[in-house]
Formats: sequence, C-alpha cells, structure tokens
Amino acid sequence: MAPGLGFLKAVALVLAPVVLAVALYSPRDFSPAPMPPEYTYGPVVSTPRHEARALGGSERVGEGRLPGPEDLAYDAAGGWLYTGCADGWVRRVSVPAGDVEDWVHTRGRPLGIALAADGGLVVADADIGLLKVSPDKAVELLTDAAEGVKFALTDGVDVAADGTIYFTDASYKYNLQTHMTDILEARPHGRLMSFDPSTGQTAVLARDLYFANGVAVSPDQSSLIYCETLMRRCSRYHIRGDKSGTVEKFVNNLPGFPDNIRYDREGRYWIALSAGRTFQWDILTKYPFVRKLVYLAEKFVAVPLGLKNSGAMSVTLDGEPVSMYTDPGLTLATGWLKVGKYLYYGSLTEAYISRIDLTNSSAEFHE
Repeated sequence: MAPGLGFLKAVALVLAPVVLAVALYSPRDFSPAPMPPEYTYGPVVSTPRHEARALGGSERVGEGRLPGPEDLAYDAAGGWLYTGCADGWVRRVSVPAGDVEDWVHTRGRPLGIALAADGGLVVADADIGLLKVSPDKAVELLTDAAEGVKFALTDGVDVAADGTIYFTDASYKYNLQTHMTDILEARPHGRLMSFDPSTGQTAVLARDLYFANGVAVSPDQSSLIYCETLMRRCSRYHIRGDKSGTVEKFVNNLPGFPDNIRYDREGRYWIALSAGRTFQWDILTKYPFVRKLVYLAEKFVAVPLGLKNSGAMSVTLDGEPVSMYTDPGLTLATGWLKVGKYLYYGSLTEAYISRIDLTNSSAEFHE
C-alpha cells in the first residue's frame, strides 16, 4: 500500500466517528433546514455595467467617528446624512463637507433609518424595536411586537407619504448578536410589517420570510420592495390597487446577499449586497449537515464564512439591473444611498462611511 493511502485511511478512521456523532447530535434550538425549492444555484443576474474595484474610487468620510454605519438617510433640507452606529448613536454627517455630529443615542443598536415628515427619524433598532425620534431628539418606542410575538431583530424601515411606516423584523428567534445562527438554520423567522401612527396599530403584511431586511416604498406609493437576505431576492408587496396585499417577484438570484434598499428619486433602487455569492456559500446553503458542522465548530473557533466581495446593484423601478459596484476587499457594506453626484455607503465593519464620485465612474452613463 502506498504511504499516502495509508495516511488517508488512518485519517478516515479517526474522522468517521466524529462525523457520525455530529450527524446524530441534535443541538437544542438549532435545526438547519433545506433551502426552499424556489432557491436556485443557477447563473446570477448580471448588469450591463459593473465597477469591480469600487474601493479604488472611494473616499472615506468621517473616519474614526462612525463605527459600523449600517444604513443611511438623507435630509436634503438640512444637508445632513444620518446613520445608525454600533455604539448606539445615530450620527449625522454634513454633506458634502463631511463633519460628524452625535445626534441621539437610542440605548440600543440602530439599523434601518428613514426620515419622518416632521424632520425627525424613524429608527429600526435591532435591540429595542421601532422607534420615532422627534426633531428635538425625544425617543419614543412605537412598537416592539406583532400578533403577540416580540421582535428580536428589527431591521429595515421606510416611511410612506401618508405617514405609514413599513419595516421588517429579520428574525423573531435570533437577535443581532446571533443573527448568523438564523442564516445557518435557514428557517423563515422574518416578517414584513406596517405601523399606523394614527391608530398605533402594528400589522403583519408578510410572514415566513428568510431573514427579512431592507424596505423601500415605491415612488407612486402603490407598492414596496423588501429584501430577503438568505434567499438572495427582493420582492414587491402591493399596498393598494387590484393587487393589494399580494406579493410578486421583483428581482431574484442576485449575485450577493441583499441588505438595505433605497430609492434614489431618479428612477432607480439601490440594493446593498452585504456579501457576494461564493462557492463556499453555495455549499453551506445546499447542505444542512455542513451548516450544522459550522454551527458546532463556531462554539470553539471562529469559522471564516467568506463574507467578501460586498457591494451594490442598481435596478429600475421594474427590477431590471442597471449597474453594479463591488470589490473583493469590501465586507458587509449594508447601506448605499445616492446623494447628488455621490454614491454613499456604510459598512458593519468600518468606522466611516465611503462615497464614490459617480461622474468619474465607468459604471454610469456620462454625457
């Protein structure tokens, strides 16, 4: 017998009982599921124009002052760009100067943010729930449960012209600190909801979502787009009209895992891709057993999950891809927002926001 074959046989004999033990062991409260039948491993949607080295054209803003700026909202009247940070502060950044100001502390972890009609903000706080911050910085809890089920990870938010607030709870089972366990389990714990400020009522619009994330109301106010991170898709929920209350495809099989989504008031939605689709993630999604191995291993060592090649894709109002920005060195860029000639983006891993001058971008049309 060749020496190499003998070694491999010895390794197999050692690993076999380990693999068998893992296969038979059922962790409490963790049961990885197969992906639903509609999940596809086929070719991803592509864009006509793609800037694959976005970091090279990016400029840092507020460096060192903005830890983990997850989402962005722009107040054109005041010239402020708002973002929620990992230390609980909602901070604002002057545009275009880039001066940073501590605005309000939520006592939680602010994720999605959206402007309110009175000049304040609506905040999806992962730890607390849906918050309203008035212009004088008073923080009010609007809702933290629906149908008797508490939110565990309040995530994306947008405000319609009539004042209705649309938002997501990414998971009612796992919180922000354990959100990767929700991804590995691959079960639909997410919900899309609305909050009516005039009645104080919270309604569940869509349930059984796979890590429900960003929300954007359409410019005609007839529908909204919401993202499901694990499914690599965004769907349209009809608010009114003949299709009211129904859901239909918007864009599927994205080249990465969608996070926040924002409308730029110029005919395009910008979908943040927190990480790109990789062979490693295809293996994880395809095989629940592998996800269980990762879950168990992470109790003892940090398992690299290949969260790289983050970026954003812009699409038309009908979900047709227009342009894409990615970079191999970009990680967990979760919120992208176009303001004037700049494309701003935040990240869970950096202490600044970045911006790209679109007038110099090869991924955009230039007259």
